[in-house]
Amino acid sequence: MSLPKKDTHGLFDSVAPLLFVFIWSTGFIIARYSADYADPLTFLSVRYALAGLVLLIFALLAGARWPTNTTEGIHALVSGVLLHGIYLGGVWWAVRRGLPASLSALLSALQPILTAFLAPMLVKERINPLQWIGIFAGFCGILIVLSPKLLSIDSTRMGDVLWPLAINFIAMISVTAGSLYQKKFIHSGDLRTVTTLQYAGALALTLPIAYLTEPMKIEWNTTMIAVTLWSVLALSIGAIGLLLLLIRRGEVSRSSQLFFLVPPAAAIEAYILFNEQLNLWQILGMGLTVMGVALATRKPKAS
Repeated sequence: MSLPKKDTHGLFDSVAPLLFVFIWSTGFIIARYSADYADPLTFLSVRYALAGLVLLIFALLAGARWPTNTTEGIHALVSGVLLHGIYLGGVWWAVRRGLPASLSALLSALQPILTAFLAPMLVKERINPLQWIGIFAGFCGILIVLSPKLLSIDSTRMGDVLWPLAINFIAMISVTAGSLYQKKFIHSGDLRTVTTLQYAGALALTLPIAYLTEPMKIEWNTTMIAVTLWSVLALSIGAIGLLLLLIRRGEVSRSSQLFFLVPPAAAIEAYILFNEQLNLWQILGMGLTVMGVALATRKPKAS
């Protein structure tokens, strides 16, 4: 017997955020595995092309609705440039150029705060006091989780990471703008065709830059095949689809708070896969982050 519609929506609201955090956090693991075998922008170009092709075939077979006018198509392309091309391209380029992953994760954690500041002005969302408390608690938890790695950074290398740091900061602004743009301009339409166009926009930006700045090296082996399959099917299709659904079904400021949970989840995965140690303070920081996200994403009761 099928669940009533209301219960189905409730199940989605409960499971989808956790599933998104898990899949998205594996992006840090994927980046680590691929670092020795592929240039970052070249790999992302392959990832966008394959994800777009899979979605295109799926959309055509399903008879999915395509944008009916040029404006809808342009909105999808622009959101793809912001959410994928500039954001992922900037993060991967910066990490490959020497930016410590801990600093990159900390900058990503600023995205929910920036979204919370801009959402009331750009998409008319109201941020209540409980949400602000949750945002502050979540960011403090991230600082605690990442503090050992941040303190271990050699101060003599900071000059070498200033330019990558600036690029990573631009990437964080881009994903914030992309989330708000998605909420404001792409609140309807079939997500299969919208996402296909998004990857077309991301590929149109990333591929020429990869061609001009990289040797475009990819060493295909068992690891890279597994990394590519996971990147395309789980990250580019699964996680992005969940994020777009969460933005469409709820407030963009609440959806963005999930990014607070990504660094702690990645830290746990690194502990399991690479034996990167976690101390008691980091575990407590994860708990504080989870509590902050719970407060920031809690929906007010209907009067």
